[in-house]
Amino acid sequence: MSNQSVQTVSTSNDKLKVALAVVAAIAGVIGFFYLKGQSKPAWMCGAALAAGLVFAVLLLWTSSSGRDFLNFAKESVRESKKVVWPAPKEAMQITGIVFAFVTVMALFLWGTDKMLEFLLYDVILGWK
Repeated sequence: MSNQSVQTVSTSNDKLKVALAVVAAIAGVIGFFYLKGQSKPAWMCGAALAAGLVFAVLLLWTSSSGRDFLNFAKESVRESKKVVWPAPKEAMQITGIVFAFVTVMALFLWGTDKMLEFLLYDVILGWK
């Protein structure tokens, strides 16, 4: 296990860039819905959204924390491509086993509940 301490150094300039990137992304989303409400063409709405998001990514890329985040996102995508997914037949078998287990547990809990209800209300308390 590593005993290295992690220190984050963030300047006010980086914080300002991240804040502006968030504002740019929000502006792109607001522009999309504003243009959609004005019955503008879909390509224009999409262009407003894309422009806001691209500007936000460019702003993030110029800050050290944003670059670190984008590198983390790239590494996450790369790692997710390494995942070995089950074959469709195997996935269906696992799903069937899960459904069967849930059904058995539901019946067991229902039966236990009814048995306790009978013991408590009919046998012990005498309510009918």
